[in-house]
Amino acid sequence: MGVSAGNLTNDSDGWRLLLLDDSASITAALAHVARIAVIGIKTAEAGGPAFYVPQDALARGYDIVPVPVYFPEVTSILDTPVHRSLNSVTPPADTVVIFRRPNDIPQHLDELLAARPRLVWMQLGIRNDVVAEALARAGIAVVQDHCLKVELDRRGLRRPAPPSSA
Repeated sequence: MGVSAGNLTNDSDGWRLLLLDDSASITAALAHVARIAVIGIKTAEAGGPAFYVPQDALARGYDIVPVPVYFPEVTSILDTPVHRSLNSVTPPADTVVIFRRPNDIPQHLDELLAARPRLVWMQLGIRNDVVAEALARAGIAVVQDHCLKVELDRRGLRRPAPPSSA
């Protein structure tokens, strides 16, 4: 993630460096993750990866911000108040994890661009190259088709402790 948005233009191929797919770049990106908004998170009752992957990240010390797409009656997931869009997430998340079908991801592009997270992560089996390119051209790093839990497990990662204010 050594490329800054200021170095990217629509005429340059520099944005491609923000499409992270190799182990080293994913490791480097994960080193900066602290607050994760999860678009498409599910409830415990619904279960599945859209619940247990964020639950695992929470247990590792990461801040999880639920942004469910369904479950309009739910006000809390993982004992955290839900948000209905990234626009209402304060403080903003540095990472957005997406649990949506590939064809549903473009409807989130404008709010992703407005939120400007450092990293957008599309879970295992989820890929949308058009959205990934738009995000990378805007200076946002993108991981596609990788499971966050697997990648955290592989590296034995937990959220780094915040700096002390002493």
